[in-house]
Amino acid sequence: MNLQEIRIKLERKKGQKEQILTSTTKVKDIIKGLEKDIIISEKARTIMQIVAQETQQELEYRLSEMVSLCLKSVFPNPYELVVKFVTRREKAECDLLFKRHDLLRKPKEASGIGSVDVGAFGLRIASWSLSKPRTRPLLLLDEPFKHLKGIDANIKVIQMVKALSKKLGLQIVMISDERVPMEEIEKGADKIFKVTMKNDISSIAVYKTKESSND
Repeated sequence: MNLQEIRIKLERKKGQKEQILTSTTKVKDIIKGLEKDIIISEKARTIMQIVAQETQQELEYRLSEMVSLCLKSVFPNPYELVVKFVTRREKAECDLLFKRHDLLRKPKEASGIGSVDVGAFGLRIASWSLSKPRTRPLLLLDEPFKHLKGIDANIKVIQMVKALSKKLGLQIVMISDERVPMEEIEKGADKIFKVTMKNDISSIAVYKTKESSND
């Protein structure tokens, strides 16, 4: 190998070296960029976890507060609702439990399904009040308290529904059988439609309450 060939080979090696150095620099820049992305992703994940935790705590409080308030308005020795967010199968799930005297029970295992009806109503109200943006202030319910026993409890639930309707500015249209005297229904309703059937023909009578009569 003569001197000229050695020089050519040397120049090729120098060119290869420059290419390797350039490629190495690019790879280092890519690694630095990826490291920054990882740091940003970890910070974002931490922020999301904090926000999720705070949101869950707020939901736990707001749902529990509303449902417990409804139960307290109807029953003399009411349950409290306990809301717990737990992770199952890598997904967040919400457990709803009734609490009384430090004992936790599943709602359907509690004494009387009437308390479940009242609790479910409270959850509907809480869900509507927490939604952003809120939907139209109208709630349609088909016999929401059909398992609630006793005239006193049914009178209290009518009063509770009316109070929440006024406080939240929420119109509640509710289908229900007549479990209390009509005068008690009139106290809690703005308007009453009574449906009767005779010879397979339905008839509707409109009752004006004292409030609607003054409008």
